[in-house]
Amino acid sequence: MTAEKRRTPAGAAVLRGEITTAIRRALMQELAAVGYGRLSIEAVARRAGVSKTAVYRRWNSKLDLVLEVVAAAAGGRLPALDTGSLRGDLSLLFQVVAHALGHPLASQIIPDLLAEAARNPTIDETLQRVLRARQQEVAGELIARAVRRGELPADTDPDAAVDLIVGPLYWRIAIARTSISDSYLETLVESVALALGAQDTVPRQRSVPGPG
Repeated sequence: MTAEKRRTPAGAAVLRGEITTAIRRALMQELAAVGYGRLSIEAVARRAGVSKTAVYRRWNSKLDLVLEVVAAAAGGRLPALDTGSLRGDLSLLFQVVAHALGHPLASQIIPDLLAEAARNPTIDETLQRVLRARQQEVAGELIARAVRRGELPADTDPDAAVDLIVGPLYWRIAIARTSISDSYLETLVESVALALGAQDTVPRQRSVPGPG
């Protein structure tokens, strides 16, 4: 008996993934353009080229949509950051972070959501949870590797270390909105490494006692 050939579903079932992707993309663009306060499901649907119903089939509210999409974006996959040395890991991480924070959408969305978080406990709780988990996953593991390699003291405070790693770039790009150069990143790598307790890469010359 010939096996019955299964037919590919037509209509909404086929387009579901494409529609969801279009809505997520439209949400990020709309959020960057108008901010959370003025964001509407109608505008997101219009930008995505779908109906409001298509959005509400996937998310119950504007808040649910924003939190799910932003959390997914924050948890996006990063390249492997294990270069074999603390300074190499810091250099690669800073390049990745600078590129991400410098993206036009991110540079507009992140400050707006942080401001909204001060007024909305749900947004605040979600951002704190997602960002802290991400920081610990990336920077925390970077510190743990450096400790295992003997580059940092065994008693290095992981929370303070993570703050030292992620704080300067966020301040410069998202708050001060200052451009980042390669030379600045190189200086930042060395400054952070030394602040964490790593050995100087250039051995300091020992003073030679004079004749006497």
